[in-house]
Amino acid sequence: MTVRGPQAALVAIVLAALVLAPLFSGDYLLGVLTVALIYVIWAMSWDFFTGLSGRENFGYQLFIGVGAYATAFLDANYGVSPWIGLGAAVLTAAAVGVIIGFPTLRLRGPYFALATLAAAEITQHMLIILWEFTGGEDGVSNLTPLFSSSVHYYYFVFAAAIASTAVLVALTHSRWGLLLRAIRGDEAGCQAAGINVTFYKIAGLVVSAAFAGLGGALYASYQLHVGPNTMSVTLLIAIASMVYVGGLGTVYGAIGGAIVLTLLGELLRDAGEYRLLVYAVILILVIFFMKNGFVAPLWKRLGKTRGRGVSP
Repeated sequence: MTVRGPQAALVAIVLAALVLAPLFSGDYLLGVLTVALIYVIWAMSWDFFTGLSGRENFGYQLFIGVGAYATAFLDANYGVSPWIGLGAAVLTAAAVGVIIGFPTLRLRGPYFALATLAAAEITQHMLIILWEFTGGEDGVSNLTPLFSSSVHYYYFVFAAAIASTAVLVALTHSRWGLLLRAIRGDEAGCQAAGINVTFYKIAGLVVSAAFAGLGGALYASYQLHVGPNTMSVTLLIAIASMVYVGGLGTVYGAIGGAIVLTLLGELLRDAGEYRLLVYAVILILVIFFMKNGFVAPLWKRLGKTRGRGVSP
């Protein structure tokens, strides 16, 4: 990916603002920014699979919940360090990605999306039914924090978001990412060329699931609580809206969409459930009038201004 002069300047300004944010913000704003960075990880990883492969993952929230519950379960029941819980969350979500992806990614048309959505809904209801083990609707509370300081936690999430961006950008522009795009364009042709289409799609889903689990564990550690709402369709709608508003298939679009809509969501906090309605209206307007999203076209236009390209 080539970043031109004005784009590099914008990135530097945003990064500097995020680095200096704890110096000029109170606990509330710092919390909002922390959650926004977690949404950045989720939006990027959802976009990595859906944007490249063209297969809508409507069960993405399942991997978020699996990661959150994995670290919470180990902490609450066995006293396992939340640092070990982070690794367990990533590995557990990735394993569930394999289990879900192997049968569902063989489905054609919209059936993959419906199958993943059904898997997430069934798991969410099972969390409530098996309340003796999962805490039911109350979930698991009083988790051990990663840091005692909210500032330290913010910087850790910030570093995790930067690292996630670097990995996903590298994978997007690798041979693997190119193959996923090729499969999206002509799956039958790729199969005829001897490419193991199913393997690459499952691997892409596993990467997406792993980062979803990481974000889920970070969110659980921040809230010190995890409940069935981590697998709600509402969460999926919010993440998908961020990606589509930012620009599907573009990492920077997912980042911009996540930050903008998270901040907008906080401004609309008093609207309660109507906040979801606002998200839906924004998403409909973008789909009909801005098919490439809102952030991605602005980023490309900025890149066309004067400036020599440099490789990140």
